[in-house]
Amino acid sequence: MPTTQETTSFQNLEIIQYQLHSDYLEREVVLDIYTPKEINLALHYSLLLVNDGQDLLSMPFDNLLNKLWEHAEIEPLICVGIHGGPNRKMEYGTAYSPDFDGRGAKAGLYAKFIFDELIPFLRRELKMPSFKDKSFAGFSLGALSALDIVWNHPNQFNRVAVFSGSLWWRKKAYDDGYDNEKHRLMHLQIRKADFYPWLRFYLQCGSLDETADRNKNGIIDSIDDTLDLIVELKAKGYTDAHIHYQLIEGGKHDVPTWGQAFPSFLRWGWGVKVKSEE
Repeated sequence: MPTTQETTSFQNLEIIQYQLHSDYLEREVVLDIYTPKEINLALHYSLLLVNDGQDLLSMPFDNLLNKLWEHAEIEPLICVGIHGGPNRKMEYGTAYSPDFDGRGAKAGLYAKFIFDELIPFLRRELKMPSFKDKSFAGFSLGALSALDIVWNHPNQFNRVAVFSGSLWWRKKAYDDGYDNEKHRLMHLQIRKADFYPWLRFYLQCGSLDETADRNKNGIIDSIDDTLDLIVELKAKGYTDAHIHYQLIEGGKHDVPTWGQAFPSFLRWGWGVKVKSEE
């Protein structure tokens, strides 16, 4: 049975922290559930899942979300921060294949946790048998995991946000015959799959995400990998209407940079359109 740890209230939102036991992951998963202060069960709310939900606490996501709702900039939605566990590098990654070092071997089990344990729990706990739509976001390796889950379960989601995604995730080491075109696992999956026209992609990088430049082209790898992912998506049939790319000049691989980008993502996904006066 899940246990409630703490409830925090703001002017426009409420945060409840739970510990949910996962049989698939064999651990307690900490969840922070962010909801409107007054939930109207007659409404159909969107659901946003966020990997590495512990990073939302230091963003701070609660202030950010409260302010957006206070100014009616975005629609009310349910946000769930899923804390990463001690086996984060095994649970995140791509279910398609572990990386060259065996990391991500439990990514398939993590996806089962999401669909068979987490979402049914949210429906019961929130008394919402269904959601208006579902989206997934994440940071770094958690972003790769979010993209992998959305891509492989397209009928379950509408949007995905990748903040400084670990899109370098590869099945061969750089010194073992690595090839950009053959060994990046997420790029391979997109190349081999179908076109799902309802999916939308928010991709963010910081110009100081890292210093590595494996092909010596003057562009850091995180930006190269993200731009190459966009090329794969467009080859599949996606257009600029499906893809939003945000490069933050001076942005780093850290929570403050992701916190800077997150309001833009929320407005992109759930922004309230202002009606023009006639």
